[in-house]
Amino acid sequence: MLRSLYAGVSGMRSNQTKMDVLGNNIANVNTTGYKSGRVRFQDMLSQTLSSAQSPTAGSLGGVNAQQVGLGVKIGAVDTIMTDGALQPTNRDLDLAIEGNGFFMVSQDGDDMRFYTRDGAFYRDYEGNLVNAGGYRVMGYAADNAGAVTVGEANLTTLSIPNKKDFGAGIVDLQTFAIDGSGIIKGVYSDGSSHTLGQLALSKFDNPEGLEKVGNNNYRASNNSGAPQTLVANTNGYGIVRQGVLEMSNVDLANEFTELIVTSRSYQANSRTITTSDEMLQELINLKR
Repeated sequence: MLRSLYAGVSGMRSNQTKMDVLGNNIANVNTTGYKSGRVRFQDMLSQTLSSAQSPTAGSLGGVNAQQVGLGVKIGAVDTIMTDGALQPTNRDLDLAIEGNGFFMVSQDGDDMRFYTRDGAFYRDYEGNLVNAGGYRVMGYAADNAGAVTVGEANLTTLSIPNKKDFGAGIVDLQTFAIDGSGIIKGVYSDGSSHTLGQLALSKFDNPEGLEKVGNNNYRASNNSGAPQTLVANTNGYGIVRQGVLEMSNVDLANEFTELIVTSRSYQANSRTITTSDEMLQELINLKR
C-alpha cells in the first residue's frame, strides 16, 4: 500500500519537471534560434515478489515473475535540433543558417567559445562584428588582396571597418553584403569592392549533446564531440542567408496538447496518493 504512495509522489515530481520544460518551450516560442526540449520518462526499479520459473519435465509449466513497479523517473531531457522557420527581416546583419552548423562567438577571440543559431549580429563603433551580448563573431580575416585562408590557426574575430587602407589610401565603407558562403564584401568610397573576411561555421557529431548556457548560446560537452569548424556551403555545412533570422522550432499545438496530458497525469498521480491515504485510514479504523 505504501508503494502506491511513493509511486504517486514520483509521478507528480516527474510530471512537474515535464511541465517546467513545456513552460520553458512556450516562453521561448519567439526566441531566435531556440531549440525546444522534450522530457522522456522511464519506469523505476521493480520489486520482485517471486521470480520466474521454467517448465519442469512432465509436471508444471513455466511461471512468470511477479513484480511491482516503484514509480517513474526522468529518463532524458532532449534538445530537439530541427531547423526553425526562416523569417525575413531585410536587415543586413541578420543572418540565418539553412542546414547544418552553428555560428561561433567568443570574448575577444579567447579559448572560451560558444555556438549559436541566433544570427542577429551588430557592429560596434570600431566595426567589430558582435552579437547582442557583446561576444565577438569568429571567422577568417582576408588580407589586403582579398585572400581568405581557412584553418584553425587562422580563426579570428571579424570586423567590418568603417575606414580601411587597402594600399591606395584610406577609404570609407559605403555598404557591404554577405553571400551564402559567409564571405563578407565591402564597397568603399572609391568604388572598389574588397573581401573583408568569411564567417566560420561549426558542426558536431552529436549536436543534441551541446549544453545550453543562456543568451541563445551553446558550448561543447563531453558527449557533443569536438567542434568541426569550416565555412558555409561546403562539406555538409549549411548556407548562410542574409536578411533573415531563424525562428524557434517550438510547435505550439504540440506543446499545448502535451500541457493538457501532463496536467491530467499530475492530477491522476495526486489522486493515487489520496486514494492510498483513504485505504490507510480504513486500516486504522479497524481498531475502533
